[in-house]
Amino acid sequence: MKIRPLGDRILVKRLEQEQKTKGGIIIPDSAQEKPQEAEIVAVGDGRVLEDGSKRRLELKVGERILFTKYSGTEIKLDGTEHLILKEEDVLGVIQK
Repeated sequence: MKIRPLGDRILVKRLEQEQKTKGGIIIPDSAQEKPQEAEIVAVGDGRVLEDGSKRRLELKVGERILFTKYSGTEIKLDGTEHLILKEEDVLGVIQK
């Protein structure tokens, strides 16, 4: 199944978090927080401004991002969990 986000929304897939701390302690699943890092899977067309024109999104498919902790709507596509966010919920793009 494919989804194309509308407006200034983006579809992301959360990236897996480390199972160990730097000291080597293994963190159980019940104690782990959901990661705030994700990869963009799809982007919308952009936000419609008051004058009727569209402002395209600065984000692109394939970029890795950091987003706010309690943002977005969780959905399941083909058995994989995804998140739909607004562009304003993105804190930054992770540079390689």
